[in-house]
Amino acid sequence: MSAPLTLPSDVLARMVASDPGRPRLTWYDDGPGPTAGERIELSARVLANWVSKAANLLQDDAAAGPGTTVGLDLPAHWRSLYWALATWSVGATVVVGSDGDGSDGDGSDVLGADVLVTDSPAAAAAHGGDAVLVSLPALARSHPEAGEAPGAVDEARELATHGDLFSPMSDPEAGDVALVAGGVDTAYGSVVVPDDGWGPSPRVALAGGLERVLRAALAAWSADGSIVLVRGDRTDLADRFASEGVSVDARENA
Repeated sequence: MSAPLTLPSDVLARMVASDPGRPRLTWYDDGPGPTAGERIELSARVLANWVSKAANLLQDDAAAGPGTTVGLDLPAHWRSLYWALATWSVGATVVVGSDGDGSDGDGSDVLGADVLVTDSPAAAAAHGGDAVLVSLPALARSHPEAGEAPGAVDEARELATHGDLFSPMSDPEAGDVALVAGGVDTAYGSVVVPDDGWGPSPRVALAGGLERVLRAALAAWSADGSIVLVRGDRTDLADRFASEGVSVDARENA
C-alpha cells in the first residue's frame, strides 16, 4: 500500500494544529535596499492567515486551481513563501526560474505563467494575464509604482480585503505538477520530502535561490520544524543563529 499523499497545505495545517503560536518563519534582511535591517517572525497561525488571504485572491480573482501556473518573479523572501503555499493551497503550479530568483534565461517560463506574482511594475504591466504586484517592505500599504502597472492587483493595498479562512474548490492529484523550476517538473506526490538527517522539529537556517528555499522550507515544516531565512552577504551570523536556536545550517555555500 502506498503512503498517503502529503500536500504542502497538509504540512501547514499540521503546523497550526501542533503549535499555532510557535515561530515557523523568521526573516532577516541584511542586504542593501528598502528592506535592509528587517526582521519578520511569523507563527504558524500568522503564516496560515497570510496564505489564506493569498489563496483566496488567487482562487476568487484569478480562478486559479489545478492546471493553473503561477509564476513567482520574486527573490527568496518571506513573501515568496506564503505565495508559494497559497498557490499549492489552490492546487496550482508554482513556477520559478533555474537560478531560483524568478528568472530563467529570458524569464519566459515564469513571466509566461497564467498568473504572475512579481515585485516588478514593468513585468506586471507587460504580463498578458492576471498579475499581482508585490511590495517587499513589511509595512507597505501600497506599491509606490502601482500606477505603472494598470490592471495589476496591488497586493499591499488589496490582500487584506480577502478572507482569513480558505477552502479550495478542488484538490490536486499526486501526479499534478506542484513546482516547475528551470524547466523541471515536480509532482505534488514528490514535492514534500523530509530530510531525515535534520531530526525532529529542526530550526533550519536558509539562504539562496528560491527553488532551494521552497524545497528546504517544506522539508523543515514537514518535520514540525521552522526556518530562519536570511538575505545578504554577512558571514558573522553565529551569534544570531545561536539566539534563534538554529539546529541546521542549510544555506547555500554554508
